[in-house]
Amino acid sequence: MALLTCRYFSATLGLSTTATVLLPEAATEAGVSAAPPVPDSDATGLPVLYLLHGLSQDDASWTRYTSLERYVAHRRIAVVMPAVHRSYYANQDDGYRYRDHLVDELPRVMAGFFPLSRNREDTFIAGLSMGGYGAMKAALTRPDRYAAAASLSGGLDVTAKPNLAPEEWRRTFGSPETARAAGEDVVALARAADPSEAPRLWAWCGTEDFLLEESRTFARACDEAGLGLEYSESPGSHNWPAWDEQIPRVLDWIDEVRGA
Repeated sequence: MALLTCRYFSATLGLSTTATVLLPEAATEAGVSAAPPVPDSDATGLPVLYLLHGLSQDDASWTRYTSLERYVAHRRIAVVMPAVHRSYYANQDDGYRYRDHLVDELPRVMAGFFPLSRNREDTFIAGLSMGGYGAMKAALTRPDRYAAAASLSGGLDVTAKPNLAPEEWRRTFGSPETARAAGEDVVALARAADPSEAPRLWAWCGTEDFLLEESRTFARACDEAGLGLEYSESPGSHNWPAWDEQIPRVLDWIDEVRGA
């Protein structure tokens, strides 16, 4: 894999920001599997996974704390990991339009730098904790953009907890009513989603994770809406060993969705 740190200017945010990017290579070093060569007839660009970090993390966290690069090396897919700070991937009530940056601007910017597909069937999004929330929110607000979305230990009912870090919550979401009206409540989004239009959805949470009930609430909402969420639980806490164990499952599931 090629591992790049991309520094670029975001017109949507009005500031310079970063993303870490993994790109497949047909040849690689000893001990690491190589991606298959690009077919001569393939002109659509690389499939791409937008992989999102958690609340206290950044764009390099996935590559620092898991074996993601090794897990992806034999797959023909690019991975883009943007930095969004403590934004909740939200169009903040008193701040920046991070959701617009993630869903609209980032794919356009990255496709200008790298040979990435912009087709829905080639575009995937996933994340952990805050990033799981961001992935599901992006997929349910813009189902035309993503073939599938996955959450690991997702904070999937965060808009129902305004007393958690109340000043940060208020700056981000305003009030529960404004959050729901702005499309920031993913449980409400799931309940209102059209199953015929929604991307495929996958979620996991550890049984020792403090966010387990949020994942269960989201799973119930998806079940009520007929979304067919592929949901599972197993022993695990809110930590990198659990996410390092689970991210290969996400990648295998994406391969299944792609028919790879």
